[in-house]
Amino acid sequence: MPTPCPSCGEGLETPLACGACGVLVQIDEDPGPFEVLGLAPSIAVDTDDARKRLRRFTRLVHPDFFALAGEDQVALAEAAGARLNAAHDLVVDFSARADWLVRHLGGPSEKELGAMPQAFLMEVMEWNEVLEENAPGSPCLAALAGELEEHRSGLVGSITAALTPLPSPGDDSLGAVRKDLNALRYVDRALARAAGEAPSL
Repeated sequence: MPTPCPSCGEGLETPLACGACGVLVQIDEDPGPFEVLGLAPSIAVDTDDARKRLRRFTRLVHPDFFALAGEDQVALAEAAGARLNAAHDLVVDFSARADWLVRHLGGPSEKELGAMPQAFLMEVMEWNEVLEENAPGSPCLAALAGELEEHRSGLVGSITAALTPLPSPGDDSLGAVRKDLNALRYVDRALARAAGEAPSL
């Protein structure tokens, strides 16, 4: 059941503002990204719907609408807008979304399960050799990119299956998801290099 607006009592689609009366809502605790967008936590996300929600809620909290309400209201609107953008960016990114869900459910962090299997690290070394020895656009890099995309698809499928439905908080399966997420980061970095992009840290 939606949280009622503190001003008019209507249910809030987003905890940041009321679509019925237009009031900004002061938040005492930081809501999660799914809650900010009015979504239930899930690994499956309709990115078009998330984008529509971002646009709709951004109109509710646009600082220009509160210019005559004082500096406090403008600052509150700006903070709400920043929260909306950050929530959207996380929710529509598969890796970031899965990482948040694992942490939210009390699973291990990347540091806690940072060590990768020796066989996987050897594979990463082989990728790096191909990346270093071949120019972007070369047949060897194209073949590697295809291999990496296939590997990525398998990891995404494994993570999605493990998080559908969401496991109970602290479930042992979250450790396996974290290991897959760690592997996915290696694959994504290699894919970025194969495409000639600067890999994200």
